[in-house]
Amino acid sequence: MAGRCMYSPYYQKGAHEAHDAQPELMTTATGLPIGNKNSSLTVGPQGPMLLQDSVFIEEMAHFVRERIPERVVHARGAGAFGCFEVTHDITKYCKARLFEHIGKKTPVAVRFSTTTGESGTSDVVRDPRGFAVKFYTEQGNWDIVGNNTPIFFIRDPIMFPSLSHAQKRNPQTHRKDPNMLWDFLSLRPETLHEVTHLFSDKGIPDGFRYMDGFSNHAFKLVNARGEAVFAKFHCKSDQGLKNLTKEAARTLAGKNPDYALKDLEEAITRKDFPSWTLCIQVMTLEQAKKMPFNPFDITKLWYEDQFPQIPVGKFTLNRNPVNYFAEVEQLAFSPHNLVPGMEPSPDKILHARMFGYPDAQRYRLGGNYQQIPVNMPKCKAANMERDGLMAMGNNQGNAPNYYPNSFGGPQDKREFLESKSHLEGDVFRYDDSEDNVSQVRKMYCEDMSEEERQRLCENIAESLSGAQLFIQKRAVKNFTDVHLNYGRRVQAELDKLARVKQEAQAPPTNPLVLQKVTLN
Repeated sequence: MAGRCMYSPYYQKGAHEAHDAQPELMTTATGLPIGNKNSSLTVGPQGPMLLQDSVFIEEMAHFVRERIPERVVHARGAGAFGCFEVTHDITKYCKARLFEHIGKKTPVAVRFSTTTGESGTSDVVRDPRGFAVKFYTEQGNWDIVGNNTPIFFIRDPIMFPSLSHAQKRNPQTHRKDPNMLWDFLSLRPETLHEVTHLFSDKGIPDGFRYMDGFSNHAFKLVNARGEAVFAKFHCKSDQGLKNLTKEAARTLAGKNPDYALKDLEEAITRKDFPSWTLCIQVMTLEQAKKMPFNPFDITKLWYEDQFPQIPVGKFTLNRNPVNYFAEVEQLAFSPHNLVPGMEPSPDKILHARMFGYPDAQRYRLGGNYQQIPVNMPKCKAANMERDGLMAMGNNQGNAPNYYPNSFGGPQDKREFLESKSHLEGDVFRYDDSEDNVSQVRKMYCEDMSEEERQRLCENIAESLSGAQLFIQKRAVKNFTDVHLNYGRRVQAELDKLARVKQEAQAPPTNPLVLQKVTLN
């Protein structure tokens, strides 16, 4: 919210300025009035201190505990709040109440982030951007937890930890290591699609306002008659798309590493409210069976000429956080947050994230993290869960904490049962090694201009050149599998960089320097 803080009449956003309002009485956390906050309690002016100084003890004890663990990924982020409004009728696909009529409004919270960097790193790096939206619906919270790219690196969740580790710091040197990154990427050719996107001109968005968001995963949508389809969600920037060149990004990283966070905050402050149009792609269950590839493989696209985008509504961000820690750092998302009318698809990565995300939040924020105000649903939560660290409110009072019960506890309702589906198959660890190159080939040959292809290969070579030669050769082989020109061009750029490095390391020669002659 631009302007004055909602919690205090005398805090001016952006600066602690003089004010006329009478300051509140300072107290301890238990409300005990404090008489002097400038000095600790000591025996005489030179000390020692007394352990009975409860004001100091409380201050110091809280200070050493005021940091919570960073997110393992997406640690650096920015958030804002606003409203979603339905603009098109999709009730024939989904019975969720937030879509029940045109004009219906639902509060939202959005968090944008980089992926692999720590909280203090630059937000203008070449890195996928997280794009997460929380809809506070009357049937509970619904989260879209995606990225700014419509595809992802991997298709099997067992690769998730290794993908993250390869992009982070070397456990020996604690530095980013191109050997780690490219060793993993070159050994997993299903990463080619995301790699090509990441090192293209789209790899460094110009802040957070000028990028799209994608659910990546397909979900099952169910209407009021129990009819189901599969759908992907897309958030299309109404500001258009803008990206930074690598040269501009490097300059900004040195001068203003908070560029994207600052740009979002200042736009909302000046009431230039950013917005995104929510669309869906719809695939019938029969179409899914007949697809030439696994439609739930998130290294693949659903092409729009076959599955056009259908507009649903628009969400607009019009309030900045009042307190970053309370409203952004503690803001927790998970793709398992679905509302009636939405169910998971057979996507294996989705299933892993539905476990992993809430489990990570329980580790970071505590078992009752969904009771933190920014995560609380707008509707009443009624369940059998009680107690534990950070239980807030009245802990559901005297309501029974077991089910079934005879004392007025909450009851389930069959109208909210999931749709029925039939599954069968052999239990096995399947290597789902599908075609890794055809969609990448289309992107390289048909969707990029000659200049864009050249910059892509230069960007890849600049990163890949830091890896050992055998890793470089394996990566070039993968690019060649996509298209001969792709592999040859990356190799040519690697050769060029190797020559420059060799010339820089050669001893200087100066023909004007005379050879010293020793006379006997």
